[in-house]
Amino acid sequence: MILKTRKGFTLVEIMIVVAIIALLAAIAIPNLLRPRMTANESSAQATLKTISTACETFAAANNGNYPTAETDLTGATPPYLNRAYDTQNVSGYTFAETLAATGYTVTATPVQCGVSGSQTYTITTGGNLGGAACS
Repeated sequence: MILKTRKGFTLVEIMIVVAIIALLAAIAIPNLLRPRMTANESSAQATLKTISTACETFAAANNGNYPTAETDLTGATPPYLNRAYDTQNVSGYTFAETLAATGYTVTATPVQCGVSGSQTYTITTGGNLGGAACS
């Protein structure tokens, strides 16, 4: 007598496979987000240094007077900055500038704390860069 065997998976076997995949995803996804946050933070710091260098170069060319508006940096020939950053989102960070003839402060804040970045960075006159945990 020949026995017929059914081919396929039982519901229990499929549920076990789904549970294993869910467990692996729960472990892997947070580890995939961290490199992106690190890249965003590095990009924010580099952008702040670029803006600072532009401000310092402007001051050196203008008798020690710093720019009072971002258009002083982007509208010069040749421009000190190739694009505007104030109130713009770049690589997960929003930039805010305070420019005055006596100095400047530029802040980079993560668009979503803990996802696009974990630090808020500030650079001030003289290129002093600092960071603090975002909240």
